[in-house]
Amino acid sequence: MKQNVGGIDRVLRIVLGIALLAAFFMLPEASYRWVLLIGIVPLATGLVSSCPLYSIFGLSTCKMKS
Repeated sequence: MKQNVGGIDRVLRIVLGIALLAAFFMLPEASYRWVLLIGIVPLATGLVSSCPLYSIFGLSTCKMKS
């Protein structure tokens, strides 16, 4: 996979993913708890620095190499 997620974007994805997964474990009786599992997606894309949607739309937040 080609890297298309830059530095700030990557950090924000990882923080958001961890926050959503933490909320999943901290709210065991919430009826919407399963929705918080969506945090796996930004966490995974942040960790591997590649986003499939960015690839589909031809986007990239990585710095360009000169």
